[in-house]
Amino acid sequence: MTQGPLTTEAGAPVADNQNSETAGVGGPVLVQDQALLEKLAHFNRERIPERVVHARGAGAYGTFTLTRDVSRWTRAAFLSEVGKQTETFLRFSTVAGNLGAADAVRDPRGFALKFYTEEGNYDLVGNNTPVFFIKDAIKFPDFIHTQKRDPYTGSQEADNVWDFWGLSPESTHQVTWLFGDRGIPASYRHMDGFGSHTYQWNNEAGEVFWVKYHFKTDQGIKNLTSEEAAVLAGQDPDSHQRDLREAIERGEFPSWTVQVQIMPAEEAAAYRFNPFDLTKVWPHADYPPIEIGKLELNRNPENIFAEVEQSIFSPAHFVPGIGPSPDKMLQGRLFAYGDAHRYRVGINADHLPVNRPHATSARTNSRDGFLYDGRHKGAKNYEPNSFGGPFQTDRALWQPVPVTGATGTHEAPLHAEDDDFVQAGNLYRLMSEDERERLIGNLAGFIAKVSRDDIAERAVNNFRQADGDFGKRLETAVQALRG
Repeated sequence: MTQGPLTTEAGAPVADNQNSETAGVGGPVLVQDQALLEKLAHFNRERIPERVVHARGAGAYGTFTLTRDVSRWTRAAFLSEVGKQTETFLRFSTVAGNLGAADAVRDPRGFALKFYTEEGNYDLVGNNTPVFFIKDAIKFPDFIHTQKRDPYTGSQEADNVWDFWGLSPESTHQVTWLFGDRGIPASYRHMDGFGSHTYQWNNEAGEVFWVKYHFKTDQGIKNLTSEEAAVLAGQDPDSHQRDLREAIERGEFPSWTVQVQIMPAEEAAAYRFNPFDLTKVWPHADYPPIEIGKLELNRNPENIFAEVEQSIFSPAHFVPGIGPSPDKMLQGRLFAYGDAHRYRVGINADHLPVNRPHATSARTNSRDGFLYDGRHKGAKNYEPNSFGGPFQTDRALWQPVPVTGATGTHEAPLHAEDDDFVQAGNLYRLMSEDERERLIGNLAGFIAKVSRDDIAERAVNNFRQADGDFGKRLETAVQALRG
C-alpha cells in the first residue's frame, strides 16, 4: 500500500481516525459518520463463518433471580418483583483466538448474557474485566487487527500488539488487568463478569440513572499462571468448555451474585472520571455495588453449533426501563453486533430457538430473506394497518439524553481526574508484591519479543506514567530479556 493520507473505500481522505463523530462533546455517535460505519461494516465481514472476535466459546442456560426491589431505579418488568425468575443463556468466550484455539490463554473472556424477559430479550454483552483497551469504536477494527494473525506472517506479532498499545495509552489500564493474575482464569466458573459499559436505567417517573453491572463468582476466583496455562492449553485445549459442561452434568450449578453500581444522572457531569469512558471504573468508594440478584447456570445446550455458535447477542437489545449511554464504544457496538450477526448467521438469525424470545413473541413486519420460515403466513407487513397488525406503543424504552454543540469528530470529554494512566497506577498499587512480580514478568516476556527498541520503550513508558516503580521495574526486566 502506498504512503499517503488514509482514505475511505471510495478514496475520500479520512480527517480523524481516532474519534468518531458525535452530537456535541460527549454526545451520541452520529449515523452520518460514514468513515466509522464503513470501517465497522467491513470489519464484520472479514471472516466467514466464525465470529471475527469471540469465536471460541461455550454456553449454558440458567436462571436469574431478583433478590432486591429495584423499582425505584428501573421499570424493567423482569426486575419488578423480589423472587422473580427469568430464563437466561450465557455464552463465555475468548476474544482473539480462532474457533479451534485453546481455552487456557491470556486473553479477556467474553461474558454475553441473554435474559428471555416477558418484554423481549435483553442482552448484556460484557467481559470478565470491568474495563477495555479503547474508548472509541472507531479504533476497534485496528485494535483487533493487532491481536489477530498478521496478514503477511500468518501469526500474532508482538510488534503489532505493542506498537498499537504503545500508541494508544488509554489501553494501559486494561493491559495491566490482562497481564496480572486474572489474565488467565482457571475456568469460566471461577471468574467474575461485568457489563463493562455504563447503561441507563429509568423508572416509572421518568427519572434517569446510570448503572454498571457486576457478576461476582460464587465459586471463588481461581487463575492459572502462564506456566500452568501453557501446559494445560497443550494437554487439553477444551479445558474451559469441558469444565463448564461437566460441572453442570454433575449438578454443581455455577452461580454468580449480581450487583450494580448506580449513579443519579445529574451527578455524571461533575464526576471526577468520565462515567462513560470504557477504560475507567467507578471506584467502589464513590458508588458502592448493590446486590440485586443471583445468576445460576443449570442446563447444557443439546447442540453446540445450533445453540452456542448460532447464538447472537447485541447490546442494542434493550427492554423498557433500560437503555444506552453516551459511551462511544457502546454506541458503536449498538450497530456492529447486529450487523455482524446479520452477516454471519443471516437476516433471520433471531428466529432460531436460542435467539428468539422465550417469554413473549416477536411481532414484526420483517419478511423473507435467507432461511425465512414463513411464520407470518398471510398477515399484512406494514404499520399502521387496519387488519389487526402490531402497533407502536408511543413510549420509548429509555429516556432522552440532552445534547449540545456542533457535530464533529470530538474526543471524549475529560473530567477532573481523567487521564490514561491514573487507574492503571491505582490497580498496580493495590497488588501484593508477589502479584506485582508476576505482572512484571508477564509483561516483560511479551514486550521483549518486539523487534524494535522504540516500540519496546514506548510500551514501557506508558506503565512508567502509571506508576514510577511499575515502569522502572518493567524497564529493567525488559532490558534483561532483550540483552
